[in-house]
Amino acid sequence: MPQISAIASVRNALRRFSASYQQLYRFYPVRDGARPEGGLLDVSGTLYGTTAIGGERTERVNHMGKGTIYRISTSGAHKVLYRFRGGSDGSNPVSGLLDVNGTLYGTTYDGGGSGCSSAKGCGTIYSVSPSGAEKVLYAFKGGSDGAYPKAPLIDVNGTLYGTTSEGGNYTCTHSTACGTVFSVTTSGQETVLYRFFGGSDGANPEAELIAVNGVLYGTTRDGGPVNLGTVFSITLAGAENVLYSFHGREHGADPSSGLINVNGVLYGTTVSGGGTAKGNGIVYRISTAGAEKVVYRFAGGSDGAHPEADLTEVSGMLYGTTSGNGDSSCSASGAGACGTVFSISTSGVETVLHRFAGNTDGNDPAGPLTNVNGRLYGTTSQGGTAHGDPYGYGTFFAVTP
Repeated sequence: MPQISAIASVRNALRRFSASYQQLYRFYPVRDGARPEGGLLDVSGTLYGTTAIGGERTERVNHMGKGTIYRISTSGAHKVLYRFRGGSDGSNPVSGLLDVNGTLYGTTYDGGGSGCSSAKGCGTIYSVSPSGAEKVLYAFKGGSDGAYPKAPLIDVNGTLYGTTSEGGNYTCTHSTACGTVFSVTTSGQETVLYRFFGGSDGANPEAELIAVNGVLYGTTRDGGPVNLGTVFSITLAGAENVLYSFHGREHGADPSSGLINVNGVLYGTTVSGGGTAKGNGIVYRISTAGAEKVVYRFAGGSDGAHPEADLTEVSGMLYGTTSGNGDSSCSASGAGACGTVFSISTSGVETVLHRFAGNTDGNDPAGPLTNVNGRLYGTTSQGGTAHGDPYGYGTFFAVTP
């Protein structure tokens, strides 16, 4: 029996490392920041990212810091560019960054000053130079202008576009306002394009927008006829149109990721749905006219479960992460819930490239993958077991398909 068990263990390891996987860095919350949840931005071979918490320069009880902006090389050389203080400069950046002419732009989920209806602040839009000089362009007030941005910004002809997950319209049918789509200039002039009502039009957009032929496309986590999310389009003038409403079960539900454009067809994921009950999530495709088709339904076992992040396309193949399942020997809190890196063809053939094992290996890859010269880079929001913490504060890794 011990010999059989050992053989099974070796087979599991080989399955987990079926692609060339390498962990390059483990985050330490005081020095580096913790919980890298947004994607990485490639600027001429150097990667830039954010951590949602951490960054205090000194260890203090119950003080981990309000997040960081960092850069990291493809070999794992890490440097903090900016540590958020949690006041008017913003707090808790959960989204990735955008490069516009050498300046980086991003959002913080909280912070921004006392003018917001929330004591912590309702989030900011900021710029930061590659050397770390940060400037707040806009602080959300938490009213009709929106609140709590979770998604990265996009650039369309020099104007930035994004979403807030709440705020906007206080006649929204939910308990809190249902979010907005907005534009902002690089000098900080914000304009709300659309305020979600929380009905058939959708509610609570959490993901990055995408521009296709001058029209913006995105998803809402909630709303629609059965409140399981939508795919929508919106013109730059603010005319919104729901392309598809998720129905749950085998059709998918709760899209927290954005869309990617592959030869005029949009691809995305849902966190749940895809099964006869709540389900483990799907990969789907949808035309710009709203014709939707499920590409893959996650079984919730070794293939992974609950994809939260945007997909990445490389030479016609799609790559992504699941935040749960994958490795039945997962040693993180909540056995079997460590997550995977996967590839999937546009016809629906899925292959797991790496199954996270928790602890030192990392777990919960919440952000999308970034392609740099054919190698995929990403982060886990937990794991790494840095400095004695059994669950860790996140890792930076690479996978070569």
